[in-house]
Amino acid sequence: MTRKPVVAGRFYPASASILNKEISCLVTKREDKIDAMGVVSPHAGYMYSGAIAGEVLSSIKPKPTYIILGPNHTGTGKPFGIDSGRRWKTPLGEIGLDSELCETILRRCRHIEKDNASHNYEHSIEVQLPFLQYLGQGFSFVPIAVSYADPGIYMDIGAELAEAIKELKKDVTIIASSDMTHYESQQLAKQKDMMAIEKILALDIEGFLHTVKTHDISMCGFAPTAIMMQACVRLGAKKARLIKYATSGDVSGDYSAVVGYAGIVIY
Repeated sequence: MTRKPVVAGRFYPASASILNKEISCLVTKREDKIDAMGVVSPHAGYMYSGAIAGEVLSSIKPKPTYIILGPNHTGTGKPFGIDSGRRWKTPLGEIGLDSELCETILRRCRHIEKDNASHNYEHSIEVQLPFLQYLGQGFSFVPIAVSYADPGIYMDIGAELAEAIKELKKDVTIIASSDMTHYESQQLAKQKDMMAIEKILALDIEGFLHTVKTHDISMCGFAPTAIMMQACVRLGAKKARLIKYATSGDVSGDYSAVVGYAGIVIY
C-alpha cells in the first residue's frame, strides 16, 4: 500500500521538476554538516517556512533513517499513531518505512499504536519528506503522529524511543515537525518564540513545557519537540543550535498576525 501526498499542489509544488527547482533555492550547500540527533523543522507552505526548513535540514548530515514526529492537526486516529508500513509517495518518488525500527518502537513504546487514520490527511510529516529526498536518497523513516497528552507521557515516549534506537544501534535523526507562535503580532510572536527556543537550546525539557504553558505559546508541535528532546538527551545530546528563525510576516510584509518558524539542531 502507498500513502499518496495530500498537500502537494498546495503546500509545495505537485510537479517534480518545479518542486526540485524550488527546493534547490531553499537549501544551502555546507561542508560543515552537523551530525544531528534531533531537529525542529517547520511545516507550513514552502512559500512561508521553506527557507527555514531548507536551511536547517541542509545543515545536518543525511542519515539512513529518520523518525519524524508530527502534531496531529486533524484530530483523527489514535493519540500516538505510527503508520502501518505503507510506502509514502511525494512528487519526488516513494519512500519506505524502516519496518524493523517501527516494530521495535511498537514493542517498547506503550503509548504508540499502529494507525493509518492519524496520517491519512495530516501534512506535518509529509512536508518534511521532499527536502530529505532532495538532500539524500536511499533513506527510510518512521512517521509518528502526536496528540496532546499529559507531559509525563511525552517524557515516557521520548525515553522509550531512545531505548528502541539503542537496541537496534541505529544511526537516526529525530525530526520534530513544528511551527512556532500562531497569529500574533511580529513583536509578540518573536518574544514568545525566543522564550521557548531558549529552553530548547538549553535542553531543558521541563522548562520548555512550562514556558509553553505559562506564556500560552501556540506552538503546534510542542509535544513532538518535547518527545524529540527527551530522546536526544537520553541518547547523550549535549548541545543545540538555532540555525534560522523567521515569521510569515517576513515573507508577506504583514506583521499584524504572523506565524513563527524555527530551525533548530540538537547534537
